[in-house]
Amino acid sequence: MQDTATYTCAYCGEPNVTFPDWSGGRRQQYIEDCTVCCQPNVLYVTLEPDGETVCVFAEAG
Repeated sequence: MQDTATYTCAYCGEPNVTFPDWSGGRRQQYIEDCTVCCQPNVLYVTLEPDGETVCVFAEAG
C-alpha cells in the first residue's frame, strides 16, 4: 500500500508530499498548505483498488 503521494502546488509549482488516508474512501478531497509558499491547495485524491496507485490533482484553494 502506497503511504505517500506527490502533487504540484497550484500556486508556486513546487512538488509536495501528501499522506492519503486509505480508510477515508476511494475518492477524497481535502485542503493542504504548500510546504514552500504556504498557500492552500484543494487536493482531489483517487485511491485505486490495487492499493498501489494514488492519483492526486491540486487546484488553488
